[in-house]
Amino acid sequence: MARKGNKKNKKLLKIINLDPSQKIRETKNKIFNFFENYKKEKEKAIARSEKKKKLEEKKELIREKKEAKKNKLNQIKEEKRQILAQKKLVIDNEKQLRKNEEIRRKVEAKRIKIEQQKIKDEEKRKIREDALRLKEEEQRLKMLERQRAREEKIRIKEEAIKAKKIESQKKRDEKEKERQEQNRLKEIERNNRLDEEQKLREAARKLKYEEEKLRETENRLRNLEIERQQEMQRQLLKEQAEQRAKEQELREKEEKIKAAEQERFLREKERAEREEELKKEEEKQKKIEEEKEIALKQKAEEEERIKQENQRIKEWEEKFDQEQKIREEELIRKFYSDNSKPIPEENEAKNLGENSNDQDKN
Repeated sequence: MARKGNKKNKKLLKIINLDPSQKIRETKNKIFNFFENYKKEKEKAIARSEKKKKLEEKKELIREKKEAKKNKLNQIKEEKRQILAQKKLVIDNEKQLRKNEEIRRKVEAKRIKIEQQKIKDEEKRKIREDALRLKEEEQRLKMLERQRAREEKIRIKEEAIKAKKIESQKKRDEKEKERQEQNRLKEIERNNRLDEEQKLREAARKLKYEEEKLRETENRLRNLEIERQQEMQRQLLKEQAEQRAKEQELREKEEKIKAAEQERFLREKERAEREEELKKEEEKQKKIEEEKEIALKQKAEEEERIKQENQRIKEWEEKFDQEQKIREEELIRKFYSDNSKPIPEENEAKNLGENSNDQDKN
């Protein structure tokens, strides 16, 4: 404990015996060393900054050169690509033109084929109609022939009946004359007449039945002809429907071709409009540059005119000042030389004003 106390006392004695000037010198040395170190560090930092700046400038220059070279290469590539694209576009347009021409030829050939087919169908239809008319005429002639045959048969039978009636009447007259004499023959004749009448009735019924059957046959033939005509009409309607479907398909194809041609025309029109807009923009820029040049030229001319005007005004002011000075000296000389006739201050001011007005007018 005693030792610790002695050490503390020694430190206190050292602090008490401390020289202030020495402490100030030490502090000054420390501050000086600090500023020296700070200056050295600052110079080093500036040198590093300059070196870094030079390196960055060098790198930036190299990068700019590379970028310029790259831009130049890209520009060359882009020009080559545009030339190739233009050539390809020309080739594609030629191919498309040939393709469209081929499609047009095919469509025209198909149209001609369809027209020829329509002509053939029309000829077939006319042939069918002629065949149908011939068939109807043949049936009508056959029917008329049958009717004439029936009428002829009926006429022959009627004539036979009339002849038989006349003969029977003759026989009856003869029999009436010989009635008393030939009773047995009369009875036989009567029986024969009854048999003949029965045969005639049977023949008439047969003819009537035959006529009914012929009418039924005629009606059946008429119905068959109607059914055939209906079938022919259905076939024609089916053919017309198929023809309309083919025509619709052809129209749709033609509409697609027209739409493709319209789209190509619109693309060409848009491209032409874009080129026209670019040309207008270039002309506008050229016009703006010309207007700027004219404005700059007019501005330079205006500045030159203002400069010359200022120069002329300055020369006029100098000349005016000299003349005014001469007049003032003349007035002063007259004033001092002519003592007998003093000039009042008002008259002098008036004369000075008039002289100045004359000078302004000049």
